[in-house]
Amino acid sequence: MRNNSILFSAKGIFIAAFLSFNTMVDAQKTTDIPAVSEKALTSILEKNRAYYTQGKVADYIPELGKMDAKAVAFSVVDKNGKVLNVGDVHKKFTMQSISKIIALMVAVNERGEADVFSKMGYFGSDKPFNHFSNLETTGKPLNPMMNAGAILTVSLISGDGEKPFFKVLDMVRYITKNPSIDYSKSVYESEKSTGHRNRGMFYLMKNNGLISGNEDQLDNYFKQCSIELTAEDLAKIGYFFANQCIRFDGDATYKNAETAKLIESQMLIAGMYEFSGEYARTVGLPSKSGVGGGITVSVPGKMGIGVFSPSLDQHGNSLAGYHMILDLVKQYNLSIF
Repeated sequence: MRNNSILFSAKGIFIAAFLSFNTMVDAQKTTDIPAVSEKALTSILEKNRAYYTQGKVADYIPELGKMDAKAVAFSVVDKNGKVLNVGDVHKKFTMQSISKIIALMVAVNERGEADVFSKMGYFGSDKPFNHFSNLETTGKPLNPMMNAGAILTVSLISGDGEKPFFKVLDMVRYITKNPSIDYSKSVYESEKSTGHRNRGMFYLMKNNGLISGNEDQLDNYFKQCSIELTAEDLAKIGYFFANQCIRFDGDATYKNAETAKLIESQMLIAGMYEFSGEYARTVGLPSKSGVGGGITVSVPGKMGIGVFSPSLDQHGNSLAGYHMILDLVKQYNLSIF
């Protein structure tokens, strides 16, 4: 009898703690934050601009090496859909790995989460984005945020030839409400001609039975990475996933809380490459970076953030971009933890 009492007591404590935690998370999502101003963004940008001197522009893709290391932009879409921009906000750059979250959404919308993730894992990683990881052991990519998983993801989108790529491009155009967005032919050709490591992953997965098509599917991956946009577009993408896949202007065509949770969770555990764990501790927000120098950030239920600075740290993340995000998070208490 006494053991049962202890069991019920422990169960009660657990339930109370669980409910308390969920109440805290829900309160964090709905609590109003002070309005972000262009003045505040400008101050943060100027404070962190010089970080570009400590990094290096990606040059393993020759076209990316031509980018201006000094360029920097900072954008926010607040909870009301208002856009704030400072810095080189008209400067275009390629999405690179940020395109992975869009392709994942398209694939899951078509095939369902269970089908997509039967072919890859939900795991985080301490390995670089282009690591072969466990392809030669379990045969499956660790997650859809690493190159192998992203190559597999776009191959799962239906359609022949370029159709899967255009589905990703059209979704980017929809989310940003920017029909002029396109991909850079020169960056695409540069990626294709130097992407031998990605080609190796493609053929390993083909050998493992995960991919059945030809290199057109790999070309679609190179093309989605070459999509050009601005920091403002990234802020709109961040807003979209922060708000249950509702667009910044209120368009709810793709509203889906579960899809948003899936994308945000992958961004949180694997969106910043092998830096993701430390980033979760310091910033504490779902984010996705790309070696083009961009980072998109979702503040659940509140806002989207987009940053751009092409000078990267050793992990492939924008140096100035990271520090701008970190300062904004601290100033407005945005972390989900």
